[in-house]
Amino acid sequence: MRSAREAFEDGQDFTIAVEEEFMLLDSETLELTNRFEELKTAAAGSELDEHVVGELIASEIEIKTGRCATFPEVAELMAVRRAQLAELADRFDVALACTGTHPWSRWQDQRIIDTPHYRRNNEILQYVVWRNNSFGVHAHIGIRGADRAIAVCNAFRNVLPELLALSASSPFVEDAVTGLHSARTEIFTKMFPRCGIPDVYAGWAEFEQYVRFLYDTRSIDEHTQLWWSVRPHHSFGTVEVRICDAQTRGDDSFALAGLIAACIAQTALDFDEHGYDGKGTPLADREIEENLWRAIRYGAGGRMIDWHRGEEVPTRSLLEQVVVWTEPARTQLGIDVTLPERNGAQRAREALDSGVSIEDIYRDAVAETRRTYAGAGHASERA
Repeated sequence: MRSAREAFEDGQDFTIAVEEEFMLLDSETLELTNRFEELKTAAAGSELDEHVVGELIASEIEIKTGRCATFPEVAELMAVRRAQLAELADRFDVALACTGTHPWSRWQDQRIIDTPHYRRNNEILQYVVWRNNSFGVHAHIGIRGADRAIAVCNAFRNVLPELLALSASSPFVEDAVTGLHSARTEIFTKMFPRCGIPDVYAGWAEFEQYVRFLYDTRSIDEHTQLWWSVRPHHSFGTVEVRICDAQTRGDDSFALAGLIAACIAQTALDFDEHGYDGKGTPLADREIEENLWRAIRYGAGGRMIDWHRGEEVPTRSLLEQVVVWTEPARTQLGIDVTLPERNGAQRAREALDSGVSIEDIYRDAVAETRRTYAGAGHASERA
């Protein structure tokens, strides 16, 4: 905990790193296939090597940009990493997909990768971790100051439902039309302990007291077992945002990462200007949870509660408010975000309603993921 505090006190504001989780698929059947170790071994010594890691199951692979000083730099690297991963997967005749859940592959057929970290999670969580065949996009944004990082996490909770609604891409799982836009969120946040919306903390001291208590009572044995949707990352001195579904289209992923970074930065700038005691500004848990459910169920095309006005409004209007609110931070960081007309879940639901089968919808998503690989040379221009 001492070194974690130092990481924030010595940190740099508004650096950004992005992590994307991809499915590894049999190129013919599009079933999840346990091939991670082969791809990781083949990446050894390449530029991709240190930026490709395992993420729980052997049919999943994660690519990381690494820490970047600017958003245009991270957007460029997101596209580069996608292209590098595609080249690697092609060598093994493995297809890739990037949605929040696989529409039909069984969790019982997936194998936990053999690393100390995931062996430990398997030992602790059992069915909970076996069942977690879900895929997301995470963003790390640098925040200078330990108390400031806690304040940012507190206030940032307010926009978690909007970001989830924007990212929703998992309407199908276990060969079922779930009726949800983000089945991934139900699978992950409703099953894992210490997950979902975190509490509000008055500052680093109160947060540290809680984490130390978890260690002392053997509730956790490493800080990453706090699986919250937004959390201070103890090793990196960043605020990590973990709420979002994986994105099929590169453009959608670049825009989502940009909006996340802008929200974190704007929250920090607002705190610098106005301050608060860590207890008053954030919405109540019950208020955030209400909108989170609406994001899970209805996605970006639904309706949420505008708690400041005390009325129900289209979710799209709240997303547009977020874009307007973050204008100072986006100007400072060089982020130009355009909200997509429809996200992954909306496109999938529209295709289903027009009579397209789940298998064909998913096959189109795999092809669409692949089309984004060619964009590595001009990703920052599109972001």
